Amino acid sequence: MPEISRFLGIIIRMFYNEHNPPHFHAYYNDFQAEISIETLEIIKGNLPNKVYNLVIEWAILHQKELLSDWELLRNDSQPKKIKPLV
Repeated sequence: MPEISRFLGIIIRMFYNEHNPPHFHAYYNDFQAEISIETLEIIKGNLPNKVYNLVIEWAILHQKELLSDWELLRNDSQPKKIKPLV
């Protein structure tokens, strides 16, 4: 599973040929969640509120890039790295 970004102890990944809706996986310590790219809601799993808010702040800034990476991965291509939250 390719790593798309990493910041503040949070790892963002996507899988190849993943199921719809378009989403990404966020990992923080023992927590993990699947987050919809379009609605930015948690589909599955959970994150601490502070971490979720940071992930959403980052995702809002990079929503178009996330959708682009989703399409690349759906076509078995390498995703592009996305800048971390600073």
